[in-house]
Amino acid sequence: MVVVTGQNKVSGNPDDAMSSSDAEDDFQEPATPTATQAGQALPLLPQQFPEVVPLNVGGMYFTTRLSTLRRYEDTMLAAMFSGRHYIPTDAEGRYFIDRDGTYFGDILNFLRSGDLPPRERVRSVYKEAQYYSIGPLLDNLEDVQPLKGEKVRQAFLGLMPYYKDHLERIIEIAKLRAMQRKARFAKLKVCVFKEEMPITPYECPHFNSLRFERSESETKLFEHHCEVDVSFGPWEAVADVYDLLHCIVTDLSDRGITVDHQCIGVCDKHLINHYYCKRPIYEFKITWW
Repeated sequence: MVVVTGQNKVSGNPDDAMSSSDAEDDFQEPATPTATQAGQALPLLPQQFPEVVPLNVGGMYFTTRLSTLRRYEDTMLAAMFSGRHYIPTDAEGRYFIDRDGTYFGDILNFLRSGDLPPRERVRSVYKEAQYYSIGPLLDNLEDVQPLKGEKVRQAFLGLMPYYKDHLERIIEIAKLRAMQRKARFAKLKVCVFKEEMPITPYECPHFNSLRFERSESETKLFEHHCEVDVSFGPWEAVADVYDLLHCIVTDLSDRGITVDHQCIGVCDKHLINHYYCKRPIYEFKITWW
């Protein structure tokens, strides 16, 4: 019995078979180049865009002029539609951008006529403007609420040593206690104080003078750590303890953490003579579900 392999069949009749070079030429000319082949191929010609551009941004459809997308030169959109980069299209021929399109309409409205989004969408549009590198929109958004107020708030928090670290500590302690006790919530004590030196009814009227008259050795007599889980302070600014408490609760809430707090007294640690600590102590209750 004679067995004829595919190789023998091809080589057995050279007149009926393609040459190896012809076969390679056919193989190297697919209808649609793969990503690997495209990288090795010659550079593509600049992509041409119509004057009216249909867009598919993460499944949401938009239509705008090409000049709108190129409004500001130093933006990602201007670079994408400059012709130097290849933009894929969907089945309907719309140019596809793989990004959530929820706030893309606000981006287009600014590029068209300089309109800014409503206050409730400012933060989200700001993130999109960062992604698309639209500097003029970022500058405009930073001058309106709530971002303008956030810049002031961050300037205040910049005076607070280890603020973010303390937030993380609150979360970790509350999570650990809730897991250990298999409880829905956890409580912890937080001290928030603005002044480094203690304030008592005897000291209030002359606090500044007394503060600077104390020697270094006397000052050390007032140094101590309150018996709490986390302590914030001191700082030098007009903003007071309630302002910082608002910041703490706001930042925890932004991370999806439900928190309640109340003042449960002051630190009564005796320091020297008639001086006591008197820093306010707050009980934080964090609910996990």
